[in-house]
Amino acid sequence: MEERFVTGYCRRIDQSRMVAAELENGKLTEADCDFGSCPYEADCPIARELSRMTST
Repeated sequence: MEERFVTGYCRRIDQSRMVAAELENGKLTEADCDFGSCPYEADCPIARELSRMTST
């Protein structure tokens, strides 16, 4: 398991935040935000980084 942290602006809570993400074998297994179901995900810099992490 690998743990990574991503920081950025979260529109849902209207402030900056740090998100902890857990990856296993390059796959995102957990993130302490609404990644995957957030209504603002298309415009979210945190979601972009989480997606980028899992695609490399």
